[in-house]
Amino acid sequence: MGKNIPKERKEGMYKAILELKSLEECFDFFEDICAMTELRSMEQRFEVASMLKKEKVYTEIMSETNASSATISRVNRMLNYGTGCLGEVIDRLNQKEGSEEAKES
Repeated sequence: MGKNIPKERKEGMYKAILELKSLEECFDFFEDICAMTELRSMEQRFEVASMLKKEKVYTEIMSETNASSATISRVNRMLNYGTGCLGEVIDRLNQKEGSEEAKES
């Protein structure tokens, strides 16, 4: 994203995301704001990141997601050297998923 975009304009979209009330509303919002290819790319990168956090190997990730090795490498680099936020969110989702499975048992 360009550094010359005013901060207010950048923050507006993220504030809007925080206002979403349900998963369905989230689906609808992103379908409205993104081209289908952009949305599928983000979903694929998230799936790749989730699999990398579970220590899956590149060949397995490529097979299950159809992501290229370059995409997997880029996501892996981001997980290791990025802000850490995506990894934290994935960890939270995994913990939540684990506690929900324990309740069902």
